[in-house]
Amino acid sequence: MSNTSLRIAIAGVGNCASALVQGLHHYRDEPNAPGLIREIIGGWRCGDIQVVAAFDIDRRKVGHPLNEAVFAAPNCTPLFHATLPVSPVVVAMGPVLDGVAPLMADYPDDRAFRPAPIEPVDVAAELSRSGAQVLVSYMPVGSERAAQYYAEACLKAGVALVNCTPNFIASDPIWEKRFADRRLPIVGDDIKSQLGATIVHRSLAALFADRGIHVTRTYQLNVGGNTDFLNMLDRSRLASKKISKTRAVRTQLKETISDDNLHVGPSDFVPWLKDNKICHIRMEGTGFGGAPIELELRLSVVDSPNSAGVVVDAVRCAGLALQRGVGGCLLPVSAYLMKSPPEQMSDPDASRQTDAFIDL
Repeated sequence: MSNTSLRIAIAGVGNCASALVQGLHHYRDEPNAPGLIREIIGGWRCGDIQVVAAFDIDRRKVGHPLNEAVFAAPNCTPLFHATLPVSPVVVAMGPVLDGVAPLMADYPDDRAFRPAPIEPVDVAAELSRSGAQVLVSYMPVGSERAAQYYAEACLKAGVALVNCTPNFIASDPIWEKRFADRRLPIVGDDIKSQLGATIVHRSLAALFADRGIHVTRTYQLNVGGNTDFLNMLDRSRLASKKISKTRAVRTQLKETISDDNLHVGPSDFVPWLKDNKICHIRMEGTGFGGAPIELELRLSVVDSPNSAGVVVDAVRCAGLALQRGVGGCLLPVSAYLMKSPPEQMSDPDASRQTDAFIDL
């Protein structure tokens, strides 16, 4: 059991970071509160995770204490632990690169991107200075160069990576080998929610297959009102996201299904939904004697806290692997907690193997 905190850095102080930071304090003050997948991993409780560095590019966050930055516009995550203590962590300026969709600059309200008027810091040097052990990357969808920049910074600073974005790092053999060679763990890519659209769709696909139902057509449509959905209005940035979500569902089907009959992906931005995400799933199949079966489901969740609980497990697994000197992608952990690991597994198998990894 660990008697020390697990030190993390956060790249991207958006809605997901807001939910994560609130959660770390919430479970420090109320250690028995419900909602975690696992109470203890590697000796660390949720409240043992300490944020020691943070990076962003928006002037409403850069230069501000973390406890203020996580609530700054355009963040719209509900406040479930709003009385955060004053943080010694001041949000540093990261490189902009491709971290912002062009449409974000001109959006007509407080969701518009407002760049901080200062030069970016050397992220690798800041990671080293802070003593961070794990970096949580919250780069927006489509931020390929920015995601790779933070991965490179982890390699330089000797820091483990939890890649919450669908920008492929853990599932890229070259990046994975570089982390393995440095004995630095990665958990990635593209965080699943605790009970989100992907995990529900995967579970239904696996259920159909297990019960001998041949899936002929299915879709998953998602709408939301946070900046993640606003960013995804730029369809040119969606390639990796659609690949990630589609792959996560397709691998649970026993039969081959054409691209025309499988649609999984973000659909639209509805401002008044804010951090609420609504998912519609439809599945069509044939059973015994060719009898038709149809299923429709509507799922409504608060998007950012729904993923933060998974990040808490991913961070602690990465910290545990770092202690053990295990580098490269943590495959069962990534298969259980992420949409696009290097190798897909069934969720029950991934869960069992993740438990086995934790209990070594």
